[in-house]
Amino acid sequence: MRGSTATISYIVAMVAVIVAVDVLFFKGRSGQRLLANAGIVLIFAAFYVRFLKRG
Repeated sequence: MRGSTATISYIVAMVAVIVAVDVLFFKGRSGQRLLANAGIVLIFAAFYVRFLKRG
């Protein structure tokens, strides 16, 4: 149960970062927004696999 809570918290943090970057830097630029969002997701995924994944 503790692992699923950590994963949910991690996903919520990722969504918060994506929304903040969208609002602060990429209003009206959909192409750049998509690339930035994909990059953020890849960074979060790499960090998750490297440091947080168990097993």
